Amino acid sequence: MEHAPGAFAGLTDRELEVLRLLAAGHTAKTIAARLGRSETAIHELLRAARRKTGIGSSRELARLLDAQKNWDKNIDLATHGISGNGLVQPASSGPNWSKGMGAMLVALSLAAAGLMLVAAPTALPNEIQAAAYTPAATQPPLVGSWLLDIARIPEEERPRRVTIAFQVSPDEKWTTHVEIVAPDGSSRHAESTAALDGIPVPITGNMDFIDTVALRQPSPNTLVMTLGKSGAPLSTRVYTVAKDRSSMTETIVWAGNTLPKLETTTFKRID
Repeated sequence: MEHAPGAFAGLTDRELEVLRLLAAGHTAKTIAARLGRSETAIHELLRAARRKTGIGSSRELARLLDAQKNWDKNIDLATHGISGNGLVQPASSGPNWSKGMGAMLVALSLAAAGLMLVAAPTALPNEIQAAAYTPAATQPPLVGSWLLDIARIPEEERPRRVTIAFQVSPDEKWTTHVEIVAPDGSSRHAESTAALDGIPVPITGNMDFIDTVALRQPSPNTLVMTLGKSGAPLSTRVYTVAKDRSSMTETIVWAGNTLPKLETTTFKRID
């Protein structure tokens, strides 16, 4: 699905409000109760929003709107004093790392920044804040090791294996190790330690097409991550863990003035 610039501009304030509540975890039923409307009216607002934007799924539309909001308002790599000479494209990384694989590597490498700290909940409705930040008896959803479902990657760009492992320290900072094994057996890795404060932190390793990451967390099972290179923002990634904690979905929004098609990858828990 290709979208022109300003695809959300035609949405009414009420349609935008319903989509934001949907992105925050509400259902049509709870949105109707919150706004004092019928479920039928809420579904009609969602249908109108899908028709105006050309996006066939209300959930995907809500997720894209939420990711665009975080990109525009919450995370600005350039304002934190990182300078450079512009964006370095992944295509320069060598013959065994194609442009397509480079884009996929950018999507994966900085899951290396730490996921699931309790961030300030000022952007969420009060009742969602209470539910999202209630202390849990179990470990955060993203702790552990994850394996990429490579079947969704085009065969000519498919890596041999991709793993991500998350650990949390007593001071609530997250350290992540990412390893990507190419078809020829060569390996790349990235490590980072970060808090969920939206401030870019450096990445170590040999993935030289990215060098910083900044994190936000709108809910316990969702992480918004911005990747950068030489002070320039590259993309915003939204990671969401399933209720059973056995899978994790990544949705990608690329930096720029247009709304791109949604790109997704899926990870399976392996520990």
